[in-house]
Amino acid sequence: MKSIVKLSLLISAALFFGIFAKEGDFERTRTKRVPDYSIDANWIALPWRLDVADSVPAGCATPDNQLNAVADVFYVHPTMLLTGNDLNGDLEDKKLNKRCDQCTRHQASPFNACARVFAPRYRQVHIKCFKPNNAAGKIALDTAYSDVKKAFEYYLAHWNQGRPIILAGHSQGAFHLERLIKEFFVGKSLLKQLIVAYPIGFNIKADAFTGIPLGDSANQTGCFVTWNTVKWGQDTTGNFTFYRGSACVNPLSWKSETNVVKGSLQKGAVPLDFKSVEHSNISQVKIHGSLLWVDFNKHGSKRFFHLGPSYHVSDMNLFYMDIRENASLRVNAFLSRQ
Repeated sequence: MKSIVKLSLLISAALFFGIFAKEGDFERTRTKRVPDYSIDANWIALPWRLDVADSVPAGCATPDNQLNAVADVFYVHPTMLLTGNDLNGDLEDKKLNKRCDQCTRHQASPFNACARVFAPRYRQVHIKCFKPNNAAGKIALDTAYSDVKKAFEYYLAHWNQGRPIILAGHSQGAFHLERLIKEFFVGKSLLKQLIVAYPIGFNIKADAFTGIPLGDSANQTGCFVTWNTVKWGQDTTGNFTFYRGSACVNPLSWKSETNVVKGSLQKGAVPLDFKSVEHSNISQVKIHGSLLWVDFNKHGSKRFFHLGPSYHVSDMNLFYMDIRENASLRVNAFLSRQ
């Protein structure tokens, strides 16, 4: 538990206090092994293998149903490379892989009730690569995306077989998904297979994808949903300037309207120990501009990443059961419309 809290502190510090790359750092990324996605070890999760994406927390009424699922989810994990000088992660780094596995357990398992889970390892970038106008960081990001693209192409060629697709990713994962959606779905025949995309925890504009609208109902398909979670009362200034202009959907109502939604509508959250579903004592949730405001009552759970005004690391944990129920609802809606 202490290691998880320490990791969350590092992530928050990196995101909101500007740890960025120097141009010369990129030389250390050139020798990283290019992943071969025909090798199972280069996937964090595959539906026919026992892995972290099969996890179901206690108190969750819907079991892992990947063997019987008719849909697939392609999930891309967020940044876990937070220290050192390398701008791209090494797939041979066991400690880094363990952190990615841990994160995937929390963020990909909500989908295992309704879809087979595919989650690739990739040469993710260091958190410091996201500084604007950073040439070395851009090259590193291109390297990371090339792996995500290669994994998705392998999935399509060998495993998809025309099945409906959910896309999911958080933070850096959402960044790569935005590019993937534009390259493979916008204006392409594959769009007919898209149930919904969840690129969460990044600045994704409402008009980012031609022909793929921002979702505005719980059972809408062929759309995307996104949000960036903060403490009630924040604005897109200072640490949150990055999110200015981002789209936002409220995961309690699955609408983009700005009215206050009562926290009692929350289906359930899963804390960092992943032991059980619980209520995090959210009192109210509201979209304010580009941000999702979350307010807790005086008994609000401290078992989540509530570090200062940013709840970024809890973007999905706080709404674990809401995502799980919603993904199943959209799968059923997609199938009924075929």
